[in-house]
Amino acid sequence: MFQNELAWLRRQSVRGLLAQFLTVLTVLSTSLALYKGLSCVVDSESPVVVVLSGSMEPAFYRGDLLLLSMPSEKLKVGDIVVYNTVYGGTPIVHRILETHDDYEGNDQLILTKGDNNDSDDVVLYGGPSWLRRSQIVGKVQGYVPYVGYMTIVLNDYPKLKYALLGLIGVSVLFSGEDS
Repeated sequence: MFQNELAWLRRQSVRGLLAQFLTVLTVLSTSLALYKGLSCVVDSESPVVVVLSGSMEPAFYRGDLLLLSMPSEKLKVGDIVVYNTVYGGTPIVHRILETHDDYEGNDQLILTKGDNNDSDDVVLYGGPSWLRRSQIVGKVQGYVPYVGYMTIVLNDYPKLKYALLGLIGVSVLFSGEDS
């Protein structure tokens, strides 16, 4: 099945294989640098997230790709934010219902709720009755519908993710120019 590919691989010099490896490494490092650069520009640890649940329907649906930034001004009621819970895990996308300043006046306290949920998110906060501004990952600035659906499929079916990564690896390995 892979006889031609194995024969091609045997014909390659160490220098040619190293050049291919470095090309792949360059593409991956450039992608990471762009992502981290975008994180710095929008002042958010995660400039893009994928909606994983239906809690914000009809505003956002599963698979929508959200574009985030962290505004310097205080967040307002009605803003849609992405936040981390004290337990970590998957960030949550919900709308702000209330905001208050804490007693010292140096932090903003926030109450959120999903548009499609019956109650607020206090139960998700893991103890406190309010989110702190420091738990906010970013404010939604825009979205692209359904672009992130592949992320959901790959997370729901991890074997498919590994098979796809393997196929990409094999195709990169055997995609060199014939000499």
